[in-house]
Amino acid sequence: MVTTLSLADILAARRRIAGTATLDTPLVPSPFLARIAGHDVLLKLEIAQATGAFKLRGAANAVLALPEDAAGVTCCSTGNHGRAVAYAAAARGLRAVICMSSLVPQAKVDGIRALGAEARIVGRSQDEAHVESSRLAREEGLAEIPPFDDLRVIAGQGMIGLELLEQRPDLETVLIPLSGGGLAAGIGFALKRIKPSVRVIGITMDRGAAMHAALEAGKPVPVTEVESLADSLGGGLGDDNRHSFALCRDCLDEVVLVTEDEIYRAMQVHYFEDRIVCEGASAVGAAALLSDKLDGLNGPVASIITGRNVDMAVFTDIASGRDVRLGEYLLKGTRYGA
Repeated sequence: MVTTLSLADILAARRRIAGTATLDTPLVPSPFLARIAGHDVLLKLEIAQATGAFKLRGAANAVLALPEDAAGVTCCSTGNHGRAVAYAAAARGLRAVICMSSLVPQAKVDGIRALGAEARIVGRSQDEAHVESSRLAREEGLAEIPPFDDLRVIAGQGMIGLELLEQRPDLETVLIPLSGGGLAAGIGFALKRIKPSVRVIGITMDRGAAMHAALEAGKPVPVTEVESLADSLGGGLGDDNRHSFALCRDCLDEVVLVTEDEIYRAMQVHYFEDRIVCEGASAVGAAALLSDKLDGLNGPVASIITGRNVDMAVFTDIASGRDVRLGEYLLKGTRYGA
């Protein structure tokens, strides 16, 4: 297992971000999903963060660790990381330039601008946005805050793993939305260090799933980004990935893929049964449960509700059972309970 991260790093992150990010976010039961799973299902509500998503933990840890004379910050993002970096930078009075592709929903771009950051739209992939953020770091002296492949960011997300076991020491399975791997790496590392028996499952969409492709190939490989209800899970790992790939390889017990139809249904379930408005990425755990893709579940299960920064026009269509267009792909709607 990768040893460049330690529990001490995660504990230091907890101390550093206290007062900037919300610690001990609620862990609430989902009676509906519990009936499906046959065990308690708990939802970790990272939607309680000020920026609406878990990303604030890692971003705040990285930004607050910068030297006093930092000129500003930049990053590439599919939306939530950029919002978190913008928020943490504003708290320190730093300039922030957030680089995103044209696939990022407008609602997320607007949320970043509302925090006083510059939103720069570059290309149609996170890799293209990354080229621009790296240029800003190189040519303008801004500190680049990677969205997932950074030990400070990973340590920040790892606090969720500590909290889960503090809140429910009897947890047997944790379902983690999987993208570039910063969240899964941090939570998985913390869980496996404290309670190795916990089953850690990464869950992602079946279209453009970069970490799944990398784990299958044994190394990061190119993927084509496509529009998805789980837009937060898009993006590549980068050819020079140093941390998140290896940590996910060593800490994840398995990876499960879910379809757009399954994510659509899971978003409806969280809304109608759990009274939660969430992004598609937040619903992949429920999608895997509802589609019976998780074999051999034992004991309590926790699913991370990662963010609530959803395009509300799209969410309203889903809640109403209407069709949703994802680029060239038309997702046929179904009314909940029909």
